[in-house]
Amino acid sequence: MNTPIKYEIVKRLFAAKDKPISGQQLADELQISRTAVWKYMKQLEEEGYEFEATRKKGYLLQKSPDTLDPSKIKALLETERFGREIIYEESLTSTQTIAHQLAQEGALDGTLVICEEQTEGRGRLMREWKSQKGKGIWMSIIMRPDVAPYQAPQFTLVAAVALTYAIFDVTGVSPAIKWPNDLLINGMKCTGILTEMQADPDRVNAIIMGIGINVNHQQEDFGEEIASIATSLRISLGKEIDRAALVAKILYYMEAFSKQYVAEGFEKIKTLWEKNSCTIGNRIKATTLRETFIGKAVGITKDGVLQLLLDDGTIKEIISADIELEK
Repeated sequence: MNTPIKYEIVKRLFAAKDKPISGQQLADELQISRTAVWKYMKQLEEEGYEFEATRKKGYLLQKSPDTLDPSKIKALLETERFGREIIYEESLTSTQTIAHQLAQEGALDGTLVICEEQTEGRGRLMREWKSQKGKGIWMSIIMRPDVAPYQAPQFTLVAAVALTYAIFDVTGVSPAIKWPNDLLINGMKCTGILTEMQADPDRVNAIIMGIGINVNHQQEDFGEEIASIATSLRISLGKEIDRAALVAKILYYMEAFSKQYVAEGFEKIKTLWEKNSCTIGNRIKATTLRETFIGKAVGITKDGVLQLLLDDGTIKEIISADIELEK
């Protein structure tokens, strides 16, 4: 159970960084007894937090567990709205399903639904998404931007840019964006994005942004069916990543780029998307529900539609398709 007091203690321990914080100071600031502080610290130790306790100086945080505990995420937040409300469970059927329910019930803009594992995770076109416990980031953000329904699809591209910035900030790894909704490392998938909408004919009520990231998977964690096409940040970096820190950074960039898109339009984000894309400039095969097109991807429109230069010199605009690089 994540109590507000425990969250406040964790927040203060992270804020103190390399300086100890005394039990008396915590007791005074939180208006609880020293005994209560001690009990919370013991609880945190049982959850995997490690402290150096020094007489007359206090508690110095040395190590935190790799969990998605809301108290840890909130302690690292740099946002105004995103992540201020967090719904967390160890196991959920699908964060996207729960987020849809919460959005219909009036959940606030920026509400985060996150878990350690999904039992019925899904990606684009209702495809199964493997969501192994304690290894990745499985999350959905409820967004309530003041935009028309036709503007909603661009949020997939906004999210892709936000994720590339967040991943680079935390890990130094630079993933490439594959149109329309994947991030790749060395040509292998590490991240998927699923954008869904609740709307009236003239306005968006909510955008449900689903994000799945393979973070601390090792190669043996991937089943035979995806082992040749999937990778993780840990495999690329060679060491474990703090998932909560990455979640906090994702929320920061999601809020910042979403705000920019609503205020200024798509043009600046479009430039960043194309700069970080592994689709643009390559010869690809685009398979739609009815046809297959082969050509060179030359850009995206202001609406996020992929532009494909066919061999006969015509430009084909692709709204939705499966994309493969032509070898």
